[in-house]
Amino acid sequence: MQITDNTAVSFHYTLTNNSGEQLDSSIGSEPLLYLHGAGNIIPGLEAALLGKKAGDKLNVSIEPEHAYGLIDENMVQVVSKKMFEGMDVEIGMQFHADVSYGSGVITITAIDGDDVTIDGNHPLAGEHLNFDVEVVDVRPATADEIEHGHIHGTGCHH
Repeated sequence: MQITDNTAVSFHYTLTNNSGEQLDSSIGSEPLLYLHGAGNIIPGLEAALLGKKAGDKLNVSIEPEHAYGLIDENMVQVVSKKMFEGMDVEIGMQFHADVSYGSGVITITAIDGDDVTIDGNHPLAGEHLNFDVEVVDVRPATADEIEHGHIHGTGCHH
């Protein structure tokens, strides 16, 4: 069966940036499972998987515009340290917050006295992403999975 909209797809992947640094991998764990056509994975990877079938292997290079977007300087702000209510803030700390793309992560990128620079861009915004992928399985999604917009796997309770 080929990957089309409303198919349940599982695949293994290794993700690297253009410097060859490994950013993530499913190797050694369960494959990633998603509903094709529902926007559950980045658009560039979803487009590359269209038409593939179990056993197919591919290497995909994805531009930032088709991954997590370009860096938006409007998502970088300098705020008062007082906003952190006496916490010991450090560069690299992350907080969950509502940002322009939905629920996201705010990262502290600089601290200068009482000024704290926060960045609401996705941590992989602006990155060219390289995926080494092996499709493990493709099956028709169930009506419930299509209705809910995601695949029901082990431990999913609906």
